[in-house]
Amino acid sequence: MKKVNIGVIGVGRIGRIHATNLKNNIPGANLLAVSDVYEKGVKEVAENLEVPIAVTDYQRLLENKDIDAVVICSSTDTHARIISEAAEASKHIFCEKPIALEIEKIDRALAAVDKAGVTLQVGFNRRFDPSFRKAREKVASGAIGEPHLVRITSRDPEPPSIDYVKVSGGLFLDMMIHDFDMARYIIGDEIEELMATGTCLIDPAIAEAGDVDTAVVTLKYRGGALGTIDNSRKAVYGYDQRIEVFGSEGCVIVGNHKPTEVTMLGADNVNSDKPLFFFLERYQEAYREEMKEFVAVVKGDKEPLVSGIDGKISVQLGYAAQESIKKGCYIKIQR
Repeated sequence: MKKVNIGVIGVGRIGRIHATNLKNNIPGANLLAVSDVYEKGVKEVAENLEVPIAVTDYQRLLENKDIDAVVICSSTDTHARIISEAAEASKHIFCEKPIALEIEKIDRALAAVDKAGVTLQVGFNRRFDPSFRKAREKVASGAIGEPHLVRITSRDPEPPSIDYVKVSGGLFLDMMIHDFDMARYIIGDEIEELMATGTCLIDPAIAEAGDVDTAVVTLKYRGGALGTIDNSRKAVYGYDQRIEVFGSEGCVIVGNHKPTEVTMLGADNVNSDKPLFFFLERYQEAYREEMKEFVAVVKGDKEPLVSGIDGKISVQLGYAAQESIKKGCYIKIQR
């Protein structure tokens, strides 16, 4: 069966992960080209992965008739533009989150995708984590009855640089955006309104940059369930990722992943490994699975699990959280 020829645009940290998986771990993919504005970096990736085409201008990937699809991992401010240009070039598209930080830009990009008739998958990798997928399957099967409460905890081991905070869109659009998507996915229901509270307890420089580093959001679902999301930019013990869905007939819980599941019990204490330290370790399998999904989508075997509309809704929820902090009240989500 013919492989899908793919080009990766942007080979920084996440771009290298996707490029490596496409080269080594996705049987249906052929990594034909890589592009990045940093010439040294893109040449290094191409050499290490034996990729035949390495360029600094991504337009050359869009002009290449042999390339069937592109994986967009460039800076956030370029995502929407490249999506539109890739669609016009009849390329199928995978784009890291967020599509854009402006709803108007997202709408234009989605319109270009619809007009061109290509597929778009957005990079909410947590949907592809085996533990979260199994939890979703349990909820969807009715194993816990009617969902009543959703609890999501997401805490990073250390905050990003202040320079990054200033351009990221803030905690709600950069970090909690994953949790907003997971909150919808895990019980298959839409969020009708939310209320957010946040503060700075970790680094005063984050407050000076106009952001928060510690936040809690309360969710009200269309079907009546309630949810909470808590985020912190610094958990000293590692990458803290947990979900619980409580229902009328039971409860499903996904705990942290650790290097091993060994627990040592002694007279004075009980010891086990700390959680994996960062997202690159915690979600390495999820990154592989989402690329497998994308290749299957391009081949026409299935629809994207994470659509452009999913990408838009998560941004809308992020802005609603920001508005809620300013107004101190629940904000209804506009569709």
